[in-house]
Amino acid sequence: MKLMALAAAVLVLSGCSPVDDTDVKRLALPVAGSDRTDPMWNLWLGAWIAVLIVFVLVFGGMVYAMVRYRRRSDDEVPAQVRYNLPIEALYTIAPIIVVAVFFFHTVTSQNDMLKEVKNPDHTVTVVGSKWQWGFNYLDEDATQGDDVFDSGTPADPAELWLPVNESVRFELRSPDVIHSFWIPEFYFKMDVVPGRQNSFDLTPTREGTFTGRCAELCGLYHSRMLFEVHVVPRGEYDQHLSELKAAGDVGAPEGASEADQIAGLNEGTKQDEDVQEGAGN
Repeated sequence: MKLMALAAAVLVLSGCSPVDDTDVKRLALPVAGSDRTDPMWNLWLGAWIAVLIVFVLVFGGMVYAMVRYRRRSDDEVPAQVRYNLPIEALYTIAPIIVVAVFFFHTVTSQNDMLKEVKNPDHTVTVVGSKWQWGFNYLDEDATQGDDVFDSGTPADPAELWLPVNESVRFELRSPDVIHSFWIPEFYFKMDVVPGRQNSFDLTPTREGTFTGRCAELCGLYHSRMLFEVHVVPRGEYDQHLSELKAAGDVGAPEGASEADQIAGLNEGTKQDEDVQEGAGN
C-alpha cells in the first residue's frame, strides 16, 4: 500500500512543470523566465520527491508500529528491548546518504547555472547601494559609443530593461554593504558584495514585466529596495537605451564610481568627501 501511494505521488509530481499555469503544478515557483531555470527546477522537483519518500517511510513506519505493537486485550506489555542495531544503523546512515545526494545534486545544479557564456550579447553593471539599484548598459553599438544607465530610489524604483532571447552578463558591484540581486522568475540570485566582483550570465526567455528585489537584509529600507524588470523585443530595448541617452542618463549610475571600493577604507571616494564636507559645516 505504501509503495502504491508513493508511486502515485511520484507520478503526479512528474507531471509538474516550471511553465505550467497553476502554482500547484509549478510547486509554488513563479513561471520560469530564463535559460537557467531547468537546473533549479530539477533540483526543486527532486527535493519534493525526496521529502515525499521520507515522509511516507517515516509516517508509514509510525503507523505500522502503533498498529502492530499496540497493547492487546489481555493487557500484556510488549517485549521491551534496550536497543535494535539494524534500526539504529538505518537512522544513522540513511540521513548521511540523503544529505550526500542533496549535496551532489546541489553542486551539479549550481555549476550548470553558473556556466559562463563565451561572448554574451549584452553586459549590464548592477550597482546595489543603500537603498537603491542602478543599471549601467554597456552596449556601445546601441547608444553610438555612450554607456547609459537606469537608476532609482526606494520611492521611485529603478527599471532594468533586457532583450528577450539574448544573453546578458550581469556584473555586480556594491559601494557599501552586502546586497543580493534577485529576479524570482529567473530562479537565480547572487550576492552583491563590497570589494568583490561577482558576475553571472543568463538569457531571458519570456517577455513580461517582473519585480526584482534585494534578498539580503541590508539595513533600514531593505524591504523597499525593489526594481522593475522589463523583458522586451530587441527593438524596444534599443529604443529605451536611446531614450536614456536623450534624457542625459549617460555614463554610470550614481554610486558606480565607488562600487569597487569599500566605503570607509579608501581615501578620496565621494562618500569620504561628503563626510568631510559635512564635518566642516
